[in-house]
Amino acid sequence: MHIELLVIPDCPGAEKASTLLRTALDDIGLAETGFSVGLIDSNEAAKGRRFAGSPAFVVDGTDLFNAEGSPGSMACRVYLTPDGPRNVPTFPDLRQALKRRAATD
Repeated sequence: MHIELLVIPDCPGAEKASTLLRTALDDIGLAETGFSVGLIDSNEAAKGRRFAGSPAFVVDGTDLFNAEGSPGSMACRVYLTPDGPRNVPTFPDLRQALKRRAATD
């Protein structure tokens, strides 16, 4: 499983997203699984990856929170949570998305 955390420069959620991802991987029994942090630093890179905003959690090339039809843009991403819009998903949502993806591998 190849896991990436994609962010734009100066993303306000990058550090929190990295910690959240590590915690979720550990929690579902993938403590030995690493991930890379990729920087999306141009509109061309964003379009090429169909980047739906920063931060994005990507496993084997698939965005865990897929935004269908996203043309790709250098933008901050908004995740809907019970506490309103946030720049990272909730821990349970990320955990569930990772478990679903791990089950298909």
